[in-house]
Amino acid sequence: MPKVTINGMEIEVEPGTSILQAAEQLGIEVPRFCYHDKLSVPANCRMCLVQVEGGPPKPVASCAMACGDGMIVRTDTDVVKKARKGVMEMLLINHPLDCPVCDQGGECDLQDQAMAYGFDRSRFHENKRAVEDKDLGPLISTVMTRCINCTRCVRFAEEIAGTPVLGQLNRGEDAEIGTFVGELVKTELSGNLVDVCPVGALTSKPYAFAARPWELKKTESIDVHDAVGSNIRIDSRGREVMRILPRLNEDVNEEWISDKTRYACDGLRYKRLDRPYIRCESSNRLLAASWPEAFAHIRERLEGLQGENIAALAGDLSDVESMTALKDLMRRLGSANLDCRTDNADFDVSSRAGYLFNSTISGIDQADLIILIGVNPRYEATMVNARIRRAWLERRVKVVMIGQGADLTYPYDHYGTGTKDITQFAEEFAGKLPAKKPMMIVGAGVFRRDDGMALHGALYEAAEKLGIVTKEWNGFNVLHSAASRVGALDIGFVPQKDALDFRSIIAGTKDGSIKALYLLGSDEFNARVNIGWKTFVIYQGHHGDQAAQRANVILPGAAYTEKDGIFVNTEGRPQLARKAVSPPGEAREDWKIIRALSDELGEPLPYNTLAQLRERIRGEWPLFRSIDEITPAKWTRFGGKGKVHAETLESYGSSFYLSNPICRASKTMNECVEAFTNEERYSEAAE
Repeated sequence: MPKVTINGMEIEVEPGTSILQAAEQLGIEVPRFCYHDKLSVPANCRMCLVQVEGGPPKPVASCAMACGDGMIVRTDTDVVKKARKGVMEMLLINHPLDCPVCDQGGECDLQDQAMAYGFDRSRFHENKRAVEDKDLGPLISTVMTRCINCTRCVRFAEEIAGTPVLGQLNRGEDAEIGTFVGELVKTELSGNLVDVCPVGALTSKPYAFAARPWELKKTESIDVHDAVGSNIRIDSRGREVMRILPRLNEDVNEEWISDKTRYACDGLRYKRLDRPYIRCESSNRLLAASWPEAFAHIRERLEGLQGENIAALAGDLSDVESMTALKDLMRRLGSANLDCRTDNADFDVSSRAGYLFNSTISGIDQADLIILIGVNPRYEATMVNARIRRAWLERRVKVVMIGQGADLTYPYDHYGTGTKDITQFAEEFAGKLPAKKPMMIVGAGVFRRDDGMALHGALYEAAEKLGIVTKEWNGFNVLHSAASRVGALDIGFVPQKDALDFRSIIAGTKDGSIKALYLLGSDEFNARVNIGWKTFVIYQGHHGDQAAQRANVILPGAAYTEKDGIFVNTEGRPQLARKAVSPPGEAREDWKIIRALSDELGEPLPYNTLAQLRERIRGEWPLFRSIDEITPAKWTRFGGKGKVHAETLESYGSSFYLSNPICRASKTMNECVEAFTNEERYSEAAE
């Protein structure tokens, strides 16, 4: 491996490592604008100039020159400093003096580097040029006069997002970034364009003029809008969440997040439940009540009921602590009628390997063949889709699709659409897949059918025939779309022997056998239509969404930004979401509500603090003892027997932008639906 000396410090690096990367390993700062470690190298800003002894007689771009053995590099010579000042002077020729009103102020690379490496005056007195702003949709605000043509946005849209709508137009002084035919940037990753832009040319439209970075409290947390568990930073002021930004985690989301993760946070302000409500029997209206009144009403209605007449359902945004507390309460009430699969899915939960993303998300980087079955990762798990695209783009990994066709930002071989095609594919390639580490990714939506259990068994047989699982590699993966799903399955929030599952519970509310139903944030189905009116319904959640409309009693809970909680992502990785702001009004953290209710019902739960509750969780389920670590699941048989219907494998059917109560309450997400489904009308209105 080549050895290079930078500023008198020697380092041995991998072949192909650039001088800039080697300097970073030594802790030496080299300024840059166009270079980004996740994007291709254009070397067009020339800010990262360094001097190589015995090399070219002029400074060289360190981002584009690979280290050579014995190379001696200086990053702080007078020649380098003069060159950087010249480059900065050139970049600022046409840059407007917008710093006092620019949303990027305080976190702008150009601002910081002009101070550190620039010159204190300019020799240019000509008028600054102006560039027309572009309409990129409801999420990205543009001031293109500020653009320095670093092309980061162009490369991100093409390489990471897979939607190459941006490009550099014209030449020389007229060069500018824009869309070729005036179309919107229709990608689920568009918000990352704001992050990669080193100046204020691209900024967040919903966040415009809302706050300065030094005003905000920054809290590291976890996203719950899908099952990827993207690492995020919540920026808040007072009790209001101002914005969501990505946090680096190479094993999960790298340094990107989806637009839903980033922009749906304004939904936390609207349609919130901030006090308990009780439905008046005479008027059938929900009336505000106090906590003691709500608890007393629940106690009166549950009094005398047998455990078999009580059931509980956990929704997609529930944390492990609240589900554990609810499970413990139901057990004390004598009920085992529990389920977290409120999307009507039916699959075998006895084997953990049967419902995990066993290869792990970072394992996509090792896969040499990817088989997608009934899944649309672009909408169900945007960050997983970005990983698959990178595998195709950098290593030309072949992708095979069985199920409904979709635009996945990369090409794939469409083998078939129905369940019979799974069996046919397995028989055709049994033991002879052209891959050493193949991956099978199954969408959780395929189990939302009457033969879900049998289909799960058929998928196990197909994985065995194809050799998806070996001693060194487990390529069987289920891609969930609900943040709470894997955690709920891990703690057994499912019906035990002879207990009722989701379908049976809903049927029981209509025939009267289920007399009381506890909904913990269960908004994934239309409760007002599906739940019979003979059943007493307790809804605990944070938004007045679908289930709240059916409730007899509403208990206001906390959203994911308002509580500390554990969420387990689709690969089985427990992660901590942290409280950034306080819940509104009289709303409380979910586990505290259940603990207080247990006292009212005369069945007090044996913990009073979050630490005690987590100790109880770690005691029964050891996998929660290691936060941010994956406990591999043993490969055992799963699924059921029976006939699998020859039907099309449908992926998760929910709208990407309106998939949960927070998104449905978000004005920004509703604007996205309007803009991207009615693009022509949106463009006319913008003009």
